[in-house]
Amino acid sequence: MVELSPFAHRVQLISGFVVATVILGIFIVTPGIDKQALTTLQKIQRRGYINVLTLNSATTYYQDIDGPNGFEYHLANWFAESIGVKARFITVPSFADLYPELLFGSGDLIAAGLSENESDFSRSVVYGPRYFEVANQVLYQKFHADRPRREIDLIDGSLKVISGTAHVKLLQELQQKFPRLSWIEVDEIATEELIEQVENGETDYILADSHEIALQRRYFPELRIAFELGEPRQLRWAFNYTEDDTLTKAIENYFTEIEADGRLEQLVHRHYSHVERFNYSDIRTFSQRIKSHLPKYETLFREEATAVGLDWRLLAAIGYQESLWVARAKSPTGVRGLMMLTLATAKQMKVKNRLDPAESIRGGAKYIASVLKRVPGQITEPDRTWLALAAYNVGFGHVEDARKITESRGGDPNRWIDVKENLPLLARKKWYKKTKYGYARGWEPVKYVENIRQYFEYLIGFETRAIRDKPEVKPPQEIAPLAPSL
Repeated sequence: MVELSPFAHRVQLISGFVVATVILGIFIVTPGIDKQALTTLQKIQRRGYINVLTLNSATTYYQDIDGPNGFEYHLANWFAESIGVKARFITVPSFADLYPELLFGSGDLIAAGLSENESDFSRSVVYGPRYFEVANQVLYQKFHADRPRREIDLIDGSLKVISGTAHVKLLQELQQKFPRLSWIEVDEIATEELIEQVENGETDYILADSHEIALQRRYFPELRIAFELGEPRQLRWAFNYTEDDTLTKAIENYFTEIEADGRLEQLVHRHYSHVERFNYSDIRTFSQRIKSHLPKYETLFREEATAVGLDWRLLAAIGYQESLWVARAKSPTGVRGLMMLTLATAKQMKVKNRLDPAESIRGGAKYIASVLKRVPGQITEPDRTWLALAAYNVGFGHVEDARKITESRGGDPNRWIDVKENLPLLARKKWYKKTKYGYARGWEPVKYVENIRQYFEYLIGFETRAIRDKPEVKPPQEIAPLAPSL
């Protein structure tokens, strides 16, 4: 008896379904619809959803505590919305299964960090426009292995890569120059797990994409990037070749549109900008305090955040930025307590004792919520939160001044990515003399917000990983429910 692999079993089921459908089609003819006349795009639109093949990973699609998330998840949802359908996400077990599932299975397109000519199947599919550039990086752990400084140094250590990826092809080409170069290809495992293996000393090196490493490396402060291999790769979607090009044109038009209106830049910024220049000494301290300090205040953060409609992890991230979760913290300017409230703010929020953690967290939560309410209604999330945090730090009036400067310079005053470029101008006389509220150290709220974003994302990842590691929690379904429009 031959036991089929999960993918082969699925292909057999799909094949049986296709045969049954063809036989049934001989006897049943739907009146009024000429299916041959429908284009690829029209068939998807008539169906009402598009099947998006992807992987469960931090850079593609994953189940966050608050629901589906991921760069490719949002990108594909926007596309589905642009053609008037829902996105249906189908996760495959491994990278190597993506192309076969597209060609012989149930997918309409792959959104999973692909690049051209990385697979033997590449000639059988069509690629969309580039939307992100990544580098091929070698990662090592400084306590478990010496830093490799060039390709030949990899020969002396164990090296792992995900099978079916562009990294395998890159190593195969490199092997022509260094015949002794060897590596281990792993399947049905995510890059996140490979990174953990480097941390644990199970392998000396891995070769992975720079954006995947950037997102995960912050959880492991001792990991280091050795060097980059080959040329940077342009990430693209892949989809089946058809005689009509309606789907191709729809995808091309979509990427042209989101690049022109800034949504693509905004999405990249939202997912990756806050990890580009991460302070690993800082994150080491943060990781330690999650264990030593956060348990004392987590219930308070949860309760007070719920009371005002905030994410408790955001409130906790603000508290860490303010005081490192030290209840009796005090600054030279007189702000005190875990949330570092001024006397005026404490009085406004009816906080009698700033050194009482419960009162401090309650006052901070109420104040942040009040600032959020002042943000103009046309500003949407997450920009609404980032601008509110900037106002929490530097004052609402200065943020409004920066928004006006942003608009005068051709930027979008409703996007944090644009406003943060102009906030530092509040320290320049040429600009602040034209504003209502005058001089401000505008670089401080930028750093303040970016730090909180890092802590917030880290807390989300920390909690998600803790839930994932619990044996009683089931992994995400292979086919997720139809995703809501964004």
